[in-house]
Amino acid sequence: MVYLLFGLEKYLINKEISKILESYSIEPINTSNYNLEESGFKDIIDDAQTPSMFGDKKAILVDNSYIFTGKNVKNESYPEIFLEYFKNINPDTIFIFNVIHEKLDERKKLVKEIRKIGSVKEFNKSGNINHIVKDMFDDYDIAFPELNLLIDRVGNNLEILSQEIAKIKAYKDEEKKITREDILNLTTKNIDIDIFNFIDMLINKNKMAIETYNEMLKNGEEPIKILVILANQFRIMYQAKELYKKGYSGNDIAGMIGIHPYRIKLALEKCRNYNSEGLLHYLSELADLDYDIKIGNIDAGLGLELFILEAIN
Repeated sequence: MVYLLFGLEKYLINKEISKILESYSIEPINTSNYNLEESGFKDIIDDAQTPSMFGDKKAILVDNSYIFTGKNVKNESYPEIFLEYFKNINPDTIFIFNVIHEKLDERKKLVKEIRKIGSVKEFNKSGNINHIVKDMFDDYDIAFPELNLLIDRVGNNLEILSQEIAKIKAYKDEEKKITREDILNLTTKNIDIDIFNFIDMLINKNKMAIETYNEMLKNGEEPIKILVILANQFRIMYQAKELYKKGYSGNDIAGMIGIHPYRIKLALEKCRNYNSEGLLHYLSELADLDYDIKIGNIDAGLGLELFILEAIN
């Protein structure tokens, strides 16, 4: 059997892979892992055609299976290598391709063929994220107000949410009731969420920006990390704004830039109030500051503080 799993929700893809392996009762010793951007195509096919030494069935997991997307492929012979295998599949090998990409290139013969002979599943939209996150808690008891607090605090990235939930469950152990205090004390607040408010303060010349910066430092954030996140958000807002003006949807933009659609949604909501020239100006200023820090012209903390003071005055 051949599977192709694609989409932007890595957590859901990994969950589906576990489900497939469990359905065939395939143990880790009978599983081979490859990264298509690093492994030779022929090596993968040779492994798929080789009988398992430890059981009836084996699994081949192929991460970053970009050959099914619109990304350019250096090895032009790859379609024939895989298409030949698809004509004569080893029935004892479970082939699982996966790629973190919003959509497949439906023009490719390889995509058309795998749809005919295999199972193709999309993992882009999370549906009701509250129910997905609640399922992550298994038999732990968490009410929806606490669930919403967790999502507001951590963000919509299911992979990050699963990591934070694992921390909570490990701490609570046999105590199954999850409280508001557990969420606040045991999880890490996602600075990417607060950074939009910080950007609003900078652009609107709100004097609270310097207090917010000092609060970030008190909470253990490094100045260089804040600078990088600021620059990334300004870049995303600028790119999202420009692409949206050209008629691209939020999901299209997420796929083109290669980030989660939720971050694009937030960026589009914020950047409506700002012009592209202003966003580009701040991005350029931060790039100059980053360079000065790297060559030792200025201390990171002082440099960022001066940038903030100049922005709000």
